[in-house]
Amino acid sequence: MQRNFILTDVMKTGFHHDLEQFISMNTMKQQSFDCTCDYFTLHNYDLDSYDRRFAIIDTRPQNDCYKDNLEFNHELKRRVELLRSQCFVFIKSNPWESKSVQTQINLYPQIDIEHIKWTGDCSWFWWYMYRKYQNYDYSFKHEDKKFEFLYLNKTQKPHRQALFDNIHRRVKETSLISNWPDIKLPAAYENIFPYPARGMDQDLVRSQYEDTKYSLLSESSIEHGEIFVTERLWKSIIAEHVFVVHGNPLYLQKLRELGFKTFSKYLDESYDLEHNDSLRIEKIAKTCENLIDSNWKDIYLQSKSVRTHNRDIFLNKEKLGQEINKTLALFLEFADSR
Repeated sequence: MQRNFILTDVMKTGFHHDLEQFISMNTMKQQSFDCTCDYFTLHNYDLDSYDRRFAIIDTRPQNDCYKDNLEFNHELKRRVELLRSQCFVFIKSNPWESKSVQTQINLYPQIDIEHIKWTGDCSWFWWYMYRKYQNYDYSFKHEDKKFEFLYLNKTQKPHRQALFDNIHRRVKETSLISNWPDIKLPAAYENIFPYPARGMDQDLVRSQYEDTKYSLLSESSIEHGEIFVTERLWKSIIAEHVFVVHGNPLYLQKLRELGFKTFSKYLDESYDLEHNDSLRIEKIAKTCENLIDSNWKDIYLQSKSVRTHNRDIFLNKEKLGQEINKTLALFLEFADSR
C-alpha cells in the first residue's frame, strides 16, 4: 500500500471540502490518501512516511481578487518554496473548467512552479451531481409533453451561438429555450431565481424535463482531443431524458466507453463522428428537425431500458469510483515522473 499526502488548498482560498470528498471516493486498492486543507498543521504529520506529497493551488477565476495583494503573493511564494523543499508536487486546480478553457484564460495565482493541472473531464461533474442527487426522487413523468426540446444556454460562447443560429425556426418555436441574455425561460419553468443564477446551474427543475420531449445540450467545450462532461448531461440522465449533445467530437463514444448507452436506434447520432465543427452543427440541427417529425411516445416506450440503464450507471458508486481513479492516477504518474 502506497501512502499519499495532499495539502488540498495551499492558501485556503478554494473549495477544499469538495476536493477532499472527491478524492475519498476513489477505489484504488494499492493507494491511500490523507488530506488536510490547513497549511499550518503540516507539522502534525510525519511527512517522511508518505510515498508522495501533493500541494493543491486553487486557480479558479474567483481568485482574481487577490491579484494585486502584495501580502498574499508574498505568502504564497514563501509557502510554495517551503513545500518544494519538502518534496511536494504541485497541482493547480480548477476542475469546473475544461483544459481548453484553462489555456485561453489567465488563471490566478500565476506562480511559476512545475505543476499538473486538475481540469474538468468526465469525473468531476459526475461526482458532483452524484453527491447532490444520490438520494433524489427519480419518479419523472413522461406521459404528456408541451414542448419539443429543452435547450438551455448560459454563458455566451461562439459555438453555442453558431448552433442556435443553425437550429430551424420550427425547433425554436416549439421548444423551451434559454439563450442568455436575450431569451429567457417562462417564469413557470424557473427555479427560485431566473436561469442562469450563479451557483445554481446544477439544480434540476422537474417541470423542465417532464414537459419537454428531448434535451438539446450545448456543452461548455467543443475542442478536439478532450471530452468534458458537465451537469447538462447528468441532469438529462437523472431525468431519464432522451438527449442530443453538441459537445466535443466523440463525446457520445466516450459515454459508451464509460458504460452508458445512447440513442442511435431512435435518432441519427452520426454527428458525434463529425470532426468539422460547422458540419457537426448542421448534422445536429438536422437530427433535431427529424425528431420533431418522429413519434416521441414510441421513442420513449422503446428507449425505457436505455434511459433506466443510464440512470443506474450514474448512481453506480463503483463505476464513478473507477472514473475518479483515472483522475488521481494522472497525479500519481506526474509525481513519479519527477
